[in-house]
Amino acid sequence: MSNMKQIAKMARVSLGTVSHVLNNSANVREPVRQRVLEAVSAVGYQPNQLARGLRRDKTNMIGMVIPDITNPFFPAVVRGAEDVAFANGYRLVLCNSDNHHSKELAHLNELRTYLPAGIIVIPSNFSDLTAQAEVYRRAGTGVVCIDRLPKNWRGDSVTVDNEQGAFQAVDYLVKLGHKHLATVTGPLHLTNAKDRLAGFNRALDEAKIHILPEYIQEATFDKRGGYLKTLALLHLVPRPTAIFAANDMIALGALLAIREGGLRCPEDVSLVGFDDLDLGETTNPALCSVSQSGYQLGASAASILIDRIKGDDGPAKHVVLKTSLTLRNSVTTPPEMSELHLVQPSNFVRRH
Repeated sequence: MSNMKQIAKMARVSLGTVSHVLNNSANVREPVRQRVLEAVSAVGYQPNQLARGLRRDKTNMIGMVIPDITNPFFPAVVRGAEDVAFANGYRLVLCNSDNHHSKELAHLNELRTYLPAGIIVIPSNFSDLTAQAEVYRRAGTGVVCIDRLPKNWRGDSVTVDNEQGAFQAVDYLVKLGHKHLATVTGPLHLTNAKDRLAGFNRALDEAKIHILPEYIQEATFDKRGGYLKTLALLHLVPRPTAIFAANDMIALGALLAIREGGLRCPEDVSLVGFDDLDLGETTNPALCSVSQSGYQLGASAASILIDRIKGDDGPAKHVVLKTSLTLRNSVTTPPEMSELHLVQPSNFVRRH
């Protein structure tokens, strides 16, 4: 208050006029407004957002909780959300759950005490946000889930067409002539991993290709998971001629396992990922991958949230973004059947 008094004295106006200028809450004549702004600059005044929030029941903060800040897919999602939030006068606060539901809940409970205008969540493993979302809803705060959906989620969401993206990738492999296919999935309690496996299976069903259960390996959504599960796949007989990896980090681990086994990609084993990360262009060979826009995921979620903040109280919105297949050098036609059965991987080094 002392700073506001200084501003009022320097600008020769009332405290109420200073408040109107700072909060843009009433029309103030331009010469007066300029005097107030000059005084604000002179005293270096910074408004207390939490105090403002207490008066208005909300701050200009949007909280965002993501599962793994080290995953190179998520920064683009955050950037999309932050760009839309900033353009609308809001500031994004980022929290990392480390894929642990308990840490996710701790962040959501703590964020509530700062009176956020809205919340964006990429759910963690085994996430159930029903109770927390209801608490936020009663407080008039919107919650949007993106990328994957928590258990029993009925609120606003933005996802991509994971099943169709996986189907398109595997259908392309089938049309190249691959019949011995395999996949390394993400954790199948996650909706995006489950949907990508459904797309894989649909492509095989339509092609009337039947595979044994061991050609489907479930892994964590990271390089280590892809590496370890690809080791298992490459020791199967017949060895798969093509592998669909449920994300690009799994694909990077798969590529490492293929190389360490003395095999070549794509001559011996074709490989397709999902995400189309920039780093896929720099691998050798460059990674063929299903492209999804992380930026658009975040931007769409923030746009829905801004609409809710402005008073949109309509039914839940469920935005599903399209994917596309980016073709690069990690895919080719299958090797001859004689090579497939005679050449087995060797020289594996297990990493722990």
